[in-house]
Amino acid sequence: MITTIEELQTITSSYRAPEQERILEAAQLAAKLHEGQLRDSGEPYFVHPLQVAEILIFLNMDAATIVAALLHDVLEDTHMTRNELRRIFGREVESLVQGVTKIAMVNAQNRNVQASETIRKMLLAMVKDVRVILIKLADKLHNMRTLGYKQGPRQREIAQETLDIYAPLSERLGISWMKDELEDLSLKHLHPEIYQSIKTWVSDKRNNRTAYLERVKTAVLKAAREENLTITVETRAKHFYSIYQKMKRFGKDIDEIYDLLGIRILCDNTTHCYQILGMVHRLWPPIARRFKDYIAMPKANQYQSLHTAVLGFQGRVIEFQIRTHEMHRTAEYGIAAHWVYKEGSGRNQNRPVELEIMNRVKNLRDSRITSNEFLEEIKREILRDSIYVFTPKGDAIQLPKGSTPIDFAYHIHTEVGHHVSGAKADGSIIPLRQPLQNTQVIEIITNPHAHPHLNWLRYARTSRARSKIRAWLNKHDEHLIINQSIVARKVSHPQEGASQGQKGKQERPRGEQRKLSPETSQILDQHKVEIRVGKEKNLLIHFAQCCAPRTGDDIVGYVSRGRGIIIHKRSCRSLQSIPDVDERLIEVEWETVSPKVTHQFRVIARKTNDLFSEIEGAVRKVHGHLIQGKIDEEPSGNLEAIFTLEVERRQDLKKVIKCIRAIPAVMSLKDLSGD
Repeated sequence: MITTIEELQTITSSYRAPEQERILEAAQLAAKLHEGQLRDSGEPYFVHPLQVAEILIFLNMDAATIVAALLHDVLEDTHMTRNELRRIFGREVESLVQGVTKIAMVNAQNRNVQASETIRKMLLAMVKDVRVILIKLADKLHNMRTLGYKQGPRQREIAQETLDIYAPLSERLGISWMKDELEDLSLKHLHPEIYQSIKTWVSDKRNNRTAYLERVKTAVLKAAREENLTITVETRAKHFYSIYQKMKRFGKDIDEIYDLLGIRILCDNTTHCYQILGMVHRLWPPIARRFKDYIAMPKANQYQSLHTAVLGFQGRVIEFQIRTHEMHRTAEYGIAAHWVYKEGSGRNQNRPVELEIMNRVKNLRDSRITSNEFLEEIKREILRDSIYVFTPKGDAIQLPKGSTPIDFAYHIHTEVGHHVSGAKADGSIIPLRQPLQNTQVIEIITNPHAHPHLNWLRYARTSRARSKIRAWLNKHDEHLIINQSIVARKVSHPQEGASQGQKGKQERPRGEQRKLSPETSQILDQHKVEIRVGKEKNLLIHFAQCCAPRTGDDIVGYVSRGRGIIIHKRSCRSLQSIPDVDERLIEVEWETVSPKVTHQFRVIARKTNDLFSEIEGAVRKVHGHLIQGKIDEEPSGNLEAIFTLEVERRQDLKKVIKCIRAIPAVMSLKDLSGD
């Protein structure tokens, strides 16, 4: 890695003279502006932007991107202003630097809000110019390479954020080597013992692995010569995080994971790709259900390749990737391949391309959601795995994994979504709430009398579908308030002519009677969440900062004077200090969670292959429903499961807890809902 401007001059020699001069001018200015600043490692701060620029030079990015990388921290950490930056280097560089700069939120309630808003700003800037996110990814990669110098919990927070956001983002942009390195570095700091054990095992087996792969390579080259095919063969091993994922998925030790060997074959054209696939399958028997054709159906990030796995010499599993040289270039550089500088061309070869991720960020751009909600949508919808389903005409549609027929219908057209009444998958009727499977042919059945209802919000997974459903309900159901992922209902005004004693008086369940203030009328029961405050029709909903409710928490609404409805956790202590709290509390519910009794639990269990299925079975015994769940391995080797469930009645929770505690692997269970 470079540490001086002289080294930078050497690695930028392929750029045209005026552009290299501009890059070096930016480097000299950055060195001057950051003079005296040090990193946690004790190195001069200037080394950081220098090595961020080096990563982007490796990606063959254009000169403006390199200049912006060298200056990416000057607005945040030095006295330079945007006007000065624009005057010296132009509007293009100023726009790129501003896109990467963190948001300075003096009034931010906590660091999470600031971080979420910064990521939102950066992703929206990406829609205008994807180079913004490429600079940020290079910045994040260098920070992760030096994360060992940072101490305390912040180290793990940064590693987890990288694993949740930046590694998947680099994969969506098609930069596979960067995704692999970010994942490995995250694993190193989140699970250092596991990382070290995998590293040691891989190192110990290197000689055996190399000899084996060379034997495979020799056999492939010999077969290719016999078929007059010109190919390049590369051997590779799985990166550490993918090995860790296999160990988690199958509950096995590393010695039991056999498909860690990989061969990549590069050729001249697509026809040869399929010819080589047949050749490989003649050499070794293919393994069922392990073939994927990403040439005929490219990934959303434009990745193309044939994948297959075979039973090689000594019965060992070998994974093959077969692609053209051009496909390999796209796989390595991703969207950066469209900003490659061509020496002697007289200009940068900027071929703008719109990936699916950019289109989906655009769909979120105009949504009236908070930065935290935006980030959750990004994680849930854009950075998670996708599926491909087909229309009856054969058109392929990409949707997030877990999408339902409702999402498919709204993807086709808003009116199709509004009037969907049923769906077929591969010719068979399926429920609207059923998740779609990869490669299914989906047919939507519509009815002019069908229209959205509240449960659709719980079935839909895409932001497009939920925003359309939410808009329809807010427009056509005057009793609903849907805002900030919260649902409440306004009570109808008393009918004219009713006696004064009847006005504002509503039946309430036993034990829920409470005196109401004159301007507030409420209904509270297990099935309804309704409110009317004076003659207000459009009440805004806000989240309390004191307890910061999150999806799945047991919540309650407080009708404030002038601020709308404030959402608190039901267990929030701040509520007790409000003088009129009893008069102004209302029942509310999460937009994506049903109004049944909802609780979140944390389980610590011994390592087992089927913890999730056993928990799900325990919940189903009392006719409950597992809404969401996540299982992670702790450094100790035990499993930590965080999951949210719903049951029909509160008393059923005790039965669920008893069933979960009876699972042999479960060591402890804690209710995180605050009750």
